[in-house]
Amino acid sequence: MLEQLQLDIRDHIDQRDGQFNIAPTQRALVAFSGRRRNWIESMRWGLIPSRARDMSIGAQAFNAAVETVRTKPIFRHAFRRQRCLVPASGYFEWKGAGPSEQPYFVYDPSGNLMLFAGLWDAWKPLAEDFHVRSFTIITGPLAKISEGGRDRRPIILPPALWPAWLTGTPEEAAAVLATSPEAELAYHPVPKAVGSPGNKGAELVRPVVFT
Repeated sequence: MLEQLQLDIRDHIDQRDGQFNIAPTQRALVAFSGRRRNWIESMRWGLIPSRARDMSIGAQAFNAAVETVRTKPIFRHAFRRQRCLVPASGYFEWKGAGPSEQPYFVYDPSGNLMLFAGLWDAWKPLAEDFHVRSFTIITGPLAKISEGGRDRRPIILPPALWPAWLTGTPEEAAAVLATSPEAELAYHPVPKAVGSPGNKGAELVRPVVFT
């Protein structure tokens, strides 16, 4: 299962146009388990629960705090039944404030993809015959490398924990979040252009050289 899922994720990533800056409300690849197999689909970032009245609630659910994800009403149904993995080559973190504010790209120094713990759901608009699939990323306290950062870190799951996260009981999934080790990561400063969601190119993750 692990080897095939890794191959499938890499294949889907390779087929996409290079998108190095995905922002909330935009679409990203998500891996989840269905009947007898794993699936990889593009979903909207910002969880819209199946019972929501409209899409606006997704603006409150880009991320889910690991401390409350099991109990918060907007997330608890998906936590029980619809957990997923969100692949990424890294993530951006901002440090400082005002003119000195600087973005950094955080990544695995071995070059491996990261798989973030997430939740997904499918919401059907009234009087429509289609569903909007959406997801959220589970976050924890600042990473060890994030001194001076202002954002929480995504929970990165190692391959050995993927099966329990995707298909285990809620109790097993909670144990995954409680025991998942913090990944050993590296980072470097990147262009401030990453602050605009319209910018997508590979130059956004290349190191900035200060003069």
